[in-house]
Amino acid sequence: MLETQNLRAGYGHITVLWDLSLTFREGALTAIVGPNGAGKTTLLRALTGLIPYEGRILLGGQPLAGRKTWDLAAQGLVMVPEGRLVFRDMSVEENLCLGAYPKRCRGDVSAGLDRVYALFPRLRERRTQAAGSLSGGEAQMVAMGRGLMSQPKILLIDEPSLGLAPVIVNEVFSIIARLKEAGTTILLVEQNTRVALSVADDVHLLRGGQVRLSAPAADIALDRLHDLYFAREAETA
Repeated sequence: MLETQNLRAGYGHITVLWDLSLTFREGALTAIVGPNGAGKTTLLRALTGLIPYEGRILLGGQPLAGRKTWDLAAQGLVMVPEGRLVFRDMSVEENLCLGAYPKRCRGDVSAGLDRVYALFPRLRERRTQAAGSLSGGEAQMVAMGRGLMSQPKILLIDEPSLGLAPVIVNEVFSIIARLKEAGTTILLVEQNTRVALSVADDVHLLRGGQVRLSAPAADIALDRLHDLYFAREAETA
């Protein structure tokens, strides 16, 4: 459904990603793991048209070159950004409703809210509360719910565990697992390798802007992954 071919991307004269050719299977959860600076968030930004790139990105076999970020969101390619990025002075429900901005979602706002509140009952309790007064875990739920309001065909989630207590991480990832079981195609960027492997179907390890390992999650030993993650072992074909 979504793939990259010889993708290069970066910032100004600095190249971060080097010739990435990846395929993200429809209906699967693909985890992108790697240390800081590996290029994980840069990959998501390229996929969503936030930064220029060389090479090709294909969605359903069609190239995405020249597409605007908001057009990609309207097509169902939706990102939940790192750091939540909620609108602090707006209520929880107002934040969620912003996710229904694409035209195909506007007639289904009430049903969308019901779906989000079923996944995140705490947000129903907080729906009139200012988003800036929420805990980190609740803000992460708002960010994920806002993404779901866009009725994503492919959901890109960037570092959902960042800054959260372990008990909240478990709660957030249980929701991610439920979304996968419901058939949502998910691309997950995550530094917590243990929790990423627990929900993933496929795993790609990035280091230095290149793919160092690609394999089904079921075939990956955590110790081996950590050796490659920290460059303690040379990658093998």
